[in-house]
Amino acid sequence: MISMDKYYSYTDFLKAVGHYQHANESEKLLNDIYLDLFLNRMQRLQRIEQLKDLIDSALDERNEEAFYEYTKELSELQETQEMEESQESVM
Repeated sequence: MISMDKYYSYTDFLKAVGHYQHANESEKLLNDIYLDLFLNRMQRLQRIEQLKDLIDSALDERNEEAFYEYTKELSELQETQEMEESQESVM
């Protein structure tokens, strides 16, 4: 299962920057945040594609229980993806 995504806001970043005395440390923090967000997104997208394949297999096998399990997880991941995309469009 995919771990919970970390939430970073611009305000949190500014607070963290205030605690760092050097610009290099602030840049490192920002790079770490972007890397974490990127990796989480790639992991989520990979799992979405995997779930689509699993759903197809469950349909082929007429496995109703697996179908509902995979579609529920897919729906949750897609909602998370949509929320993330809507937040990005605001920034």
